[in-house]
Amino acid sequence: MSPKSPLRDQGQADEPYIAVGRVVAPRGLAGEMKVAPLTDQQEFFAVGRELQAGDVIYRIEKTLWLKGHVCLKLSGIDSVDAAAELRGQSLSVPEALLEPLPEGQFYLYQVVGMQVYDSEGRHLGEIREVLTTGGNDVYIVQGQQGEILLPAIEDVVKEVDVVASRMVVEPMEGMLPD
Repeated sequence: MSPKSPLRDQGQADEPYIAVGRVVAPRGLAGEMKVAPLTDQQEFFAVGRELQAGDVIYRIEKTLWLKGHVCLKLSGIDSVDAAAELRGQSLSVPEALLEPLPEGQFYLYQVVGMQVYDSEGRHLGEIREVLTTGGNDVYIVQGQQGEILLPAIEDVVKEVDVVASRMVVEPMEGMLPD
């Protein structure tokens, strides 16, 4: 069971879109922007590919990878002010562009909204967000006990059923509120 990025972009209505990056800040004066990738699939940021921000589709004109971020120049974004307007927005691709994964693997967007149960069948809540960290992802679960942070590691996550939108976990001591 290993997760893959990217995350579902909840803002799209018609065709399902998946967020592959989030605009962090403008970079330079010509409309380039620093983007935090939400996927390990760098091909989504190749020159010539299309990304959607809001209701607008942009073509990538330039790509530069720097220290875990990707700097992009998008068509039609030609000034620092235009790039600044996209700050905080998701850059998305149609879900249909994602490659099918082997059994036992899933995309991160597929766990958001999953119902989480402990190994004894107690409902702990719903996964509201996935934090990607350097070591392992962390699932933020919101339930009746409040917010629970679950590391996405084999010692904790015991079962992921994407079809049933259900996860079974074995929380380590001290992870659950009293």
